[in-house]
Amino acid sequence: MFTAKGKFSWYELMTSDTKAAAEFYSDVVGWSTQEMPSPGGHYTTFNIGNVGMAGMLHLEGHCGWIGYISVDDVDAHIEKIVEAGGKLWKPATDIPGMLRFAVLSDPQGAAIAVFTSDPAMPSPVRPLPPATGSIGWHELYTSDIDGGFDFYSKLFGWTKVNDMDMGPMGLYRVFDQGEHHQMGDGGMMTKPPHIPVSNWNFYFCVDSMGAAVERVKAGGGQVLNGPMQVPGGGWIINGQDPQGAMFSLVASGE
Repeated sequence: MFTAKGKFSWYELMTSDTKAAAEFYSDVVGWSTQEMPSPGGHYTTFNIGNVGMAGMLHLEGHCGWIGYISVDDVDAHIEKIVEAGGKLWKPATDIPGMLRFAVLSDPQGAAIAVFTSDPAMPSPVRPLPPATGSIGWHELYTSDIDGGFDFYSKLFGWTKVNDMDMGPMGLYRVFDQGEHHQMGDGGMMTKPPHIPVSNWNFYFCVDSMGAAVERVKAGGGQVLNGPMQVPGGGWIINGQDPQGAMFSLVASGE
C-alpha cells in the first residue's frame, strides 16, 4: 500500500461477483488482476504492471467502492472522527504484516476507511494521472459541502483550491490533499436528488473516452452520465458496473 498521510492511498471494490468484476474492470480500465492471500478469504488486486492500484473482495448483497485514507494512528483517528460527528462501522482490525484499518463514515454519511501500513510493507511508486489505470479524481456527493469540507480539512489537512459555480447544481468545491496540484485532487458537490446517501466516487484514468464507453457497454455496464468535457479539457463519464457498483472514468481525450 501507499502511505502518503492524509491522502486516499488505496481503493477497494466490494462486489457480489469477483470473477465478473475482475473481467469488467480489466477490460474497461486496463488493469491486470492478482489473487492475494488474505485472512478473510480471497482478495484480488487490480494492478498496473506489478504495482497494485486497488483491491477487490466478495461481499454478498453489496456492491460499491470505498477509499482508504492513510493516517499515522488508526485508533487516534477513530476517536477524532467520532468526536467530529462521524460513525464507526468496523472497529480497528489488523491484517498481520500489512496494515491496521477501520471503516467509518463522515458526519454526512459517506463511507471511508482509515489505515496505517505496517512499516515492513513495500511501497512501490504508483503511476500518477493521466497514466492509464491510475486514479485521476476523487468526488464527494454530500448533503453539506461546508460541513463535509470542514471535516476532511480538520481531520486530514485538506485545503480548498477553489469553488466553481455549476448553476442549478450549486457549487463544486475543488480540494487538494497536500501536494498542491494546480487542478487539485478532487471535488465536493451537493448530492443530486437521485443519490439517496452521501458517498465517494472515484475516477479511473483510461486511454480515450470513446473507446472506453464502448468497452463499458460491451462488458454489460451502463453509462449513466456523459461523456462530457470538464474544465482542463478532459472527458468524463459516470457509470455502473454489471454488479451495480458506481464508478467513473476520466480521459485526456475524447
